[in-house]
This record gives sequence, structure tokens and C-alpha cells, in this order.
Amino acid sequence: MAREWSGIQQFPLATQSKLQELLGTLKEKERNSLTILVMGKGGVGKSSTVNSILGERAVSVSAFQSDIPRPVMVSRERSGFTLNIIDTPGIVEGGYVNDQALELIKRFLLNKTIDVLLYVDRLDSYRVDNLDRQIVKAITESFGKEIWRKGILVLTHAQLTPPDFLIYDDFFARRSEALLKVVESGARFNKREIPGHAVPAVLVENSSRCSKNDSDEKILPNGTAWIPNIVETITKVATNESQSILVDQKLIDGPNANERGKVFIPVILAFQYLFVKRVQKWIKDDIAKAPKSSWE
Repeated sequence: MAREWSGIQQFPLATQSKLQELLGTLKEKERNSLTILVMGKGGVGKSSTVNSILGERAVSVSAFQSDIPRPVMVSRERSGFTLNIIDTPGIVEGGYVNDQALELIKRFLLNKTIDVLLYVDRLDSYRVDNLDRQIVKAITESFGKEIWRKGILVLTHAQLTPPDFLIYDDFFARRSEALLKVVESGARFNKREIPGHAVPAVLVENSSRCSKNDSDEKILPNGTAWIPNIVETITKVATNESQSILVDQKLIDGPNANERGKVFIPVILAFQYLFVKRVQKWIKDDIAKAPKSSWE
């Protein structure tokens, strides 16, 4: 059962006003609830991002534990609108995708509808490697490529000074572009699909050292008030033309090998029929050509 979203009152007035405006936008579009799924590697700031969006310590975060042990859904209600955020454990262990963690997440999501996916990574990670490709592929195979049409790339630890004297926005563009190429490839989007379904990228800084503007809002080095910005992006993605993702049993089970095999049954039967008919003809021809015995 959803609790009152009291955390919204902890935000500066400018942020509260923007959040109330965005909630009004959702209700105008007849959306009375919103469910957000948060996924990514361990230790990238998924739980901290959940807490920052809600304005309260809804999910436990510890310096000695990089991730929550199992999925958890936090529900908050405000003015007749319910916000559900599902935090999940990291899906990587020992440098590989953890299939058990992924299966745990899928079972938790059974019969839930996902309106937005927050795919979380760090801005201060400078390389994209094969592990990133494995993660995107695993998410795609678990929930279908349509999940990325409801996706947002979230880059945490955004309060940084870019290396090599790069301008902050240029560094953000390069980092996000590198990851988004992995998403586009792993989601198997063709070139025609990419322009119309580009995954947006946003920046997050969850730490207390985040700078603030004159309105006391947390801002990034480029001056963006990041909490209103991420909520606005969530609102746009939630209300885009793509359908939300219902995680049903069929989606969890994935493609059924037996069902796929049934497609080839008519072909196999036809081949068998033609082959048998051909063999029968060969036998008849051999019998007809064989010399008859003198007693026949």
C-alpha cells in the first residue's frame, strides 16, 4: 500500500513547484500511477537515485554494501497519484551477468507494468567494454527490445571535472553517446528505428557535495537543476507513443523452444512424404527392370 509522498516537501520550493507541475501533466494525460524500474551494475548509485527522486531515505544505502540483496518496490501517493519505483540488485557478479539476480528480478516483476526503465551507470567511468554489451543484451532478452523505448540512461557521480580539459557538456555527450551505441546495438534497433526512439540521457549527483543554485536546488556543473530535469524526462518517456511493458509469464519464460520447433513440422512432414514416395518409385522401377525367373 502506498504511503503519502511526504518527501516532496523536503525539496526547495522551486523543485516542489516543478514536480507538482509534472504530476499535473501526468494526471492530465489520465495517468494516475507510474511504475519505474531501476536497473544496472552494482555500486553505480541506483538506490541513492531512488532516494533522491523521492526526497527521503526510502531504500537503505550502506558504504559497506554496494547493493540491495533483492528487488524492492517503494510506493508513494500524492494528490491521487501513485508513484512506484522498483529498485533492484546489481546484475553483474565476477565480471559477468548474474543470471540468478536477473531471474530474481523477473519473478519479482511478474504481472507488473513497467512505464519507465532507468538504466543507471556512472559518468566517471571512461570506458565502455564487453560487460556493458552483456548487460544490455541480458535486459533485452529478458524484457524484449521494446523496454528500451521506455528507457532513460542515467549517469551518476556527475559532480566532476572532465579529464583532458574537456568542456563538461562535451564530456557528457561523449560518455552518453558511447553507452547509447551499446544500447542501440544490444536492443537490436535497425537504423530506421533509432531516430524515432532515441534513448534520452540524464545526469545525477546524489552526494551531499552537490552544488546548489540561489533557489537551493541541487545543480550540476553546467547549472542544470537535476531533480526536476530527471522527473521531466521520466514524464516525457512515460507518456511517449510506445506501450508500457507488461511483465507476464510468457515474457518471463521467453521464447519456447518447443513452440519454435513446431514451425518446422509441416516442412519436415512434407519432406518425409516426398522422400518416401521417391523411394517407393525407385523400388517399383527396380522390380520392373529385374529379369524374371524361368518358372514365372
